[in-house]
Amino acid sequence: MKLDDAGVAPDPVDARLGARLAELRAERGWSLGELAERSGVSRSTLSRAERAETSPTASLLNRLCGVYGRTMSQLLSEVEAEPALLVRAADQQVWQDRTSGFLRRSVSPPHTGLRGELVEGRLRPGADIAYDRPPVPGLEQHIWVLEGALDVTAQDVGHHLDAGDCLRLRVWGPTRFRCSGPDAVRYVLAVVLP
Repeated sequence: MKLDDAGVAPDPVDARLGARLAELRAERGWSLGELAERSGVSRSTLSRAERAETSPTASLLNRLCGVYGRTMSQLLSEVEAEPALLVRAADQQVWQDRTSGFLRRSVSPPHTGLRGELVEGRLRPGADIAYDRPPVPGLEQHIWVLEGALDVTAQDVGHHLDAGDCLRLRVWGPTRFRCSGPDAVRYVLAVVLP
């Protein structure tokens, strides 16, 4: 196993994710430079992510999903071994963007052929995530806040959601998720491909 500069082995999920990102680029015959032009992400950042030298951020994965025409859940499910019909809570894949304070749990059993999925999101107080574009234009999202408060901005319209509130929208442009309360926010995101 390859070690990073600090002599630590990469996270297994990051290693599989990096390998899958490299495969997707190779399948299209793109160089790192071509992918950098298409995604707006630097060659060095792309290279480090593919080699699992860094854990990719949610924003970076969102950009790459847009280029590859996948949702984040689809991409993450591709790094799992075998899709199952039932995924126990303890076995649900969890991914964390340590930079932004975003924790993402894939609740639905992964399957690339289905259009809908459930994701649990958690943001620490003050966490703020901005996506410059949806991974798939016209993506339908239902955001149901279970605990805390969440501010969502889509198409330049802001929405404040408290526990129990649910927002439905179709995503065509930039979005922003911000934990606006003094406590962490936990929400369910239902994603439906157009």
